Amino acid sequence: MLRSYFYLLCHHLLVLSTGTNGLPTFQAPLSTPLPLSLNRTVSKELFYELEELARIVDISYCVGTTGIQKPFLCASRCQEFPSFELVTTWNTGPLLADSCGYIVVSHFPSPKRIIVAFRGTYSVANTIIDLSTIPQEYAPYPGEDGEEVPSVSVFDLLRRPLKHIRRTIEAVEDKCDNCTVHLGFMTSWRHTRAEILPHLEEAIKKYPEYQLTLVGHSLGGAVAALASLEFEARGWHPKVTTFGEPRIGNQALMNYMDNRFLPSNEDESAAMYRRVTHVDDPVPLLPLEEWGYQMHAGEVFISKSELSPSVTDVEHCEGDEDPHCISGGDSANAVPAEEETDGWLEHANLTEIWNDGTRVLAIPAHFKLWQLFFAHRDYFWRLGLCIPGGDPRDWYRAYPHNDTGEL
Repeated sequence: MLRSYFYLLCHHLLVLSTGTNGLPTFQAPLSTPLPLSLNRTVSKELFYELEELARIVDISYCVGTTGIQKPFLCASRCQEFPSFELVTTWNTGPLLADSCGYIVVSHFPSPKRIIVAFRGTYSVANTIIDLSTIPQEYAPYPGEDGEEVPSVSVFDLLRRPLKHIRRTIEAVEDKCDNCTVHLGFMTSWRHTRAEILPHLEEAIKKYPEYQLTLVGHSLGGAVAALASLEFEARGWHPKVTTFGEPRIGNQALMNYMDNRFLPSNEDESAAMYRRVTHVDDPVPLLPLEEWGYQMHAGEVFISKSELSPSVTDVEHCEGDEDPHCISGGDSANAVPAEEETDGWLEHANLTEIWNDGTRVLAIPAHFKLWQLFFAHRDYFWRLGLCIPGGDPRDWYRAYPHNDTGEL
């Protein structure tokens, strides 16, 4: 009887979030970009937030190298975040999809957050080759694991914003028809999931008012994307930021993500998912569209090639693949391998991504393989080196910071 009352309440709440025709106002696919906005530049507040998150994910590169110790000590930028409390680190190792990262609790005076930072991979060769693996069917949480969606009391449900109520109801009987996902990224998430879920459940129970915040770079961005879908289904409503996130699945999966993190009645600048890309970074363009992969919405584009960008160099993008942003590259054109690499690819064991018959790289025309070492790391700072102050290129840079100090 109680279950019947619960579903009746859910029905009435869901009606409140529908249009006048009684149909849910869930988002339509965003594969076609909207008209160019009059003002696409991000706010100063968002700029500083993204810059801070770039430093936070940079610290994740200490996991698997020099390490991170409690309360929050490392050889990189940990001293810049004195209000952070380390919960745990994880490192599955190269045999289990090379997933690394850490969990911290961010206390006042910083915003109250439970932060999960997902590290990218050190292996450039593996990054490229892994991008070419075949997709598999995607089953939303609880999916194959057969777990029950966490129960939510009527009292807790009523305390949530209306958009969160709708998303929680959707998670009860969730489907992702015809969705496929990158096998390597999904494998990495499954190994990561076993490492972090117990710690996250405990932290969320201890700090229920803290915002769950996910941040990832490169491979870590792909893992964060898949984690975000499960956490949303669990009713945890994460706020997600990725840097250099590759494509993770087909158009059906991208529509599924868009519906959960960017409802059609919300401004993209207020979205709970920010997918940050860089004008010279090739990774967000991979795996290729020809292989069945697409991008999702929420893109924030850095249009300046060199470090460091200013507020005017960072802009909101519209739709899944805004031609004014990273997807503006033409994936139909190819570049002769000899012109681009002078044989370097063979020494790097990357011949798997070649067309052996024509010796042409099947990648976008503006893809520069050496940018995996540079532009793919250049998100506000040069990411990926766990030493004091980060990469030496950053040591003597004058860089604008928020006047209010630590975000």
